[in-house]
Amino acid sequence: MTSSANSNSDNIDQATESKAFLLLHEKVQRWIWQQGWDELRDAQEEAIEPILGGQTDVIISAATASGKTEAAFLPICSSLIDSTDESVQAIYISPLKALINDQHDRLSGFCEHLEIPVSAWHGDIAQSRKEKVINNPSGILLITPESLEALFVNRGPTIQTVFKGLKYVVVDELHSFIGMERGRQLQSLLARLDLCTKRHIPRIALSATLGDMKLAADFLRSPGDFPCKLISSTRNRQEVQLQVRGYRVERPVIPVVHDDELTGHEEDIPEDGSTIEIAHHLFRTLRGQTNLAFANRRADVEVYADLLRRLCEDSAVPNEFWPHHGSLSKDLREDVERMLKERTQPTTAVCTTTLEMGIDIGSVSSIAQIGPPPTVASLRQRLGRSGRRGQPAIMRVYIQEDAIDQHTPLEDLLRTNLVQSIAMVNLLIRGWCEPPITGRLHLSTLVQQVLSLIAQYGGINASNAWRVLCERGPFKDINRQMFAEFLRSLGKNDLITQASDGTLILGMAGERMVNHYSFYAAFSTAEEYTIVHGSKRLGSLPVNYPLFDGAYLIFAGKRWKVISVDEERRLVEVKPSRGGRPPKFSGSIGLMHDAVVQEMKAVYLGAGMPIFLNTTGRELLREGRDSFRRFELDKRWLLPLGNDILIFLWKGSLVMNTVAALLLSGGFKVSQEGVALHVSDASEDDIRAFLESKVAVEPPSPVELAGYVANKITEKHDRFLSEELLKAEYGARYFDVISTYQVVRTLVNGENK
Repeated sequence: MTSSANSNSDNIDQATESKAFLLLHEKVQRWIWQQGWDELRDAQEEAIEPILGGQTDVIISAATASGKTEAAFLPICSSLIDSTDESVQAIYISPLKALINDQHDRLSGFCEHLEIPVSAWHGDIAQSRKEKVINNPSGILLITPESLEALFVNRGPTIQTVFKGLKYVVVDELHSFIGMERGRQLQSLLARLDLCTKRHIPRIALSATLGDMKLAADFLRSPGDFPCKLISSTRNRQEVQLQVRGYRVERPVIPVVHDDELTGHEEDIPEDGSTIEIAHHLFRTLRGQTNLAFANRRADVEVYADLLRRLCEDSAVPNEFWPHHGSLSKDLREDVERMLKERTQPTTAVCTTTLEMGIDIGSVSSIAQIGPPPTVASLRQRLGRSGRRGQPAIMRVYIQEDAIDQHTPLEDLLRTNLVQSIAMVNLLIRGWCEPPITGRLHLSTLVQQVLSLIAQYGGINASNAWRVLCERGPFKDINRQMFAEFLRSLGKNDLITQASDGTLILGMAGERMVNHYSFYAAFSTAEEYTIVHGSKRLGSLPVNYPLFDGAYLIFAGKRWKVISVDEERRLVEVKPSRGGRPPKFSGSIGLMHDAVVQEMKAVYLGAGMPIFLNTTGRELLREGRDSFRRFELDKRWLLPLGNDILIFLWKGSLVMNTVAALLLSGGFKVSQEGVALHVSDASEDDIRAFLESKVAVEPPSPVELAGYVANKITEKHDRFLSEELLKAEYGARYFDVISTYQVVRTLVNGENK
């Protein structure tokens, strides 16, 4: 919303020109006048009538800091003010505890004047505050999906009472749920809320990053069950200043750093010259301001936070650079968030996705992205954190490419990191981002939801479970036959058993699982060491990371020496040190969309030079284009390299995965290397003949192809699934047989498009 210095009477005159404003409760109107707002933003104006009507779902897509929260809660609170229901009347579901804390402070200030209670509920909230909600349910409840799951499991008999008068469910950061296991869990929880209240509760979803509003609506609720109003803000004409900076990686020999307090040597981090160059550029451009610097890996967060801290020390200035990622302790993360909000000192958070979403830290001066952006949607989301209140949004993207020598592989010759970043920026400028992922079975989450449903009701009939979760719920691709196979798998693993009357109840293993605190999350969390310095908890590291007495590491942006490892207590004690190495964290690479890879090919084929590249970036792009032309990748899709073959499909991950599985089925040794598939000990004729034979007949099913994949366990509860179910899950998640056959037929017929 925009602010104004006009008097209240002037504001009233202007506000009354809005028909939507007049629909709001008088107390809400008065609150708006008190804020000095002279108008409602377009999304707020459009959302009021359908939300107040309560007969439709609503999706609001608007840029970060464009008033999405107010668009939802101005009409919601208008509807709740005069309600006398002894019930939670609105639920706000957020993917982050930190966002819940932030929104609790924000909504409490608004709702206090309206006499609407606002309660937060997640793992860090005191039990006494939770009991107050259960014993005296009212107002607005802010909660995570995991805590809502725990409510169903642990408070099953009271759920209907707590939510009997529920009028609205608000889902924030909708894009972060779509296509994920956690998203399928959310869909199931929303369906179970409707089941408890015996009616469709209107769902209001908020997001700054939605690639396809219709698919987002289908995610929010099954098509045809309830109407959905789509609201997309057009009021975002923000100036964007963006640069992609290229760097060549030269790896110098780093001298050993000695610690006078130690008898031995401490090995320093092996930083290459380009990493140091990037750190110096970040230091020069970000100092004295508030910024976010995103890195794709937590290890890189630690590297750059440490380098930037040392640059501050070398310059004899206070440190302005602080790490922020999920393995750091809650206290350390909240300290950084507080500094970003309070603006009492210049602060740059070097972070992962932890600060990508809508925690209100205010506007930052600029965004840095170290490495290729994970997705175009992520690039858009991060850019939206900068340049509010009429200021330009500023982003610098830092890309490293290896220097070329006689051993440089083709992947590096093509400069794919840089070209991928250029392609994503091009798509961002055009307003495109990845659409929601669909078609997955999410059987791992179905394991959780079946056990949760049994725990909620004390037992359930198999037909009713299928009806609630599959026929009427979000697992609609699971037919009765597959569900029966699924239940047999759970029974074989003692997760469930069947009583004499046919009721499904928890088995011994199921009881242990449901009663463990980790049950409520749909995603897997590894066992971890706790890292401490004295009495202060710094954070945690996976137990598979090799920590031992005398080891050195960089953590929380500082350097430490391990002085003790307690394996039984999973406790690691450290002390400050001058040497260290960044820890290796677990993580996975997401799927790449067809549009990104096809735009990469267009960049190679283009002749123009993007204006947003620095000098080295332009040189690297020329080198990549020269390699593309030299190897004639505009004309050929099979490229011999000695006894091996590279296959260039110029398609996204699903097609690449499917072709790889097809080749595996033919006995080929294949691996994926960036934008190409690498087939060992094969000839062009071998591959062409094999693929021609495959596309000449009916395509195999995704389940059949998945049989050639060795390890199909990728999600939390996959280990409880039979081999057939694992193949069905893997095939649905990672393959696109129809699109692949279209692509391969075109290629083998000699039509390289």
